[in-house]
Amino acid sequence: MDDRGYSLRVMRANEQADPSSTGVLLGRICIKKEIPVVDVADFFGVSRMTIYSWFSGVGKPRKKHEEKIQTIIEKLGGA
Repeated sequence: MDDRGYSLRVMRANEQADPSSTGVLLGRICIKKEIPVVDVADFFGVSRMTIYSWFSGVGKPRKKHEEKIQTIIEKLGGA
């Protein structure tokens, strides 16, 4: 695991996941921009495990988080 909180397994899962998922896109941006997973979890008020599941495409963000994620994707750019 690196100092941002991303294991190689999570990074590989993100690379292989469906890029049409907003959680996966958010993951690609956060990994690329080296945004710590704990900061992302705190921002959304969810656990790190929830963020890992979004980033790997296993879980999907709830509708209440989708708008925030879309804004982040627009502001920080695609991966």
